[in-house]
Amino acid sequence: MELQIAKRYPVAASVEQAWTVLADVRAVAACMPGAQISEQLDDARYAGRLKARVGPAALQFDGEIELEAVDAVAHRIALTGKGKDATSAASLSLSAQLDATPEGCVLVGSALVRVSGKLAQIGNRLLVPASDALLAQFAQNFSTAAAARAAAPALAGGALSAEPPLPAPHELSAADLLWRMLKAWWAGLWGKR
Repeated sequence: MELQIAKRYPVAASVEQAWTVLADVRAVAACMPGAQISEQLDDARYAGRLKARVGPAALQFDGEIELEAVDAVAHRIALTGKGKDATSAASLSLSAQLDATPEGCVLVGSALVRVSGKLAQIGNRLLVPASDALLAQFAQNFSTAAAARAAAPALAGGALSAEPPLPAPHELSAADLLWRMLKAWWAGLWGKR
């Protein structure tokens, strides 16, 4: 099963502040609820884990992320990822960039996610609202982390040094996730999306 995702999220920070987070794979992972980087394999590859709940399924993906491109001038990154757990597998191709606005900036992202196994059996009706809730929480955490950063240039390869620690990310609320899934289910019953 494939899922196309295209999102835009306002960020309460300048492009330069937000770039110090976006160019740092560890900082981006820290903003994603349930994600963590366990080790850096080389200049562009990282191993990590993502824990998530989608409907009745509690998933724990172990996998890798590879940073495909970093364009500091355009404030754009591209990465791929793949992971699996005991019942499912997933892969991701993602591109994200920062666009300046009068209020700060906008994080613009597009991704192609492929899932198989138990996760694919759950289907779009639960997968879409769960991913929407996860990404909305990521965007809130990202904006908070970017606002906490001093505007400083990112070093090559996305590694940052002498940066203040990121604020603790807000966890995804189980009640919020359940509410979004119920709304999507209800809208599906009445043909509204």
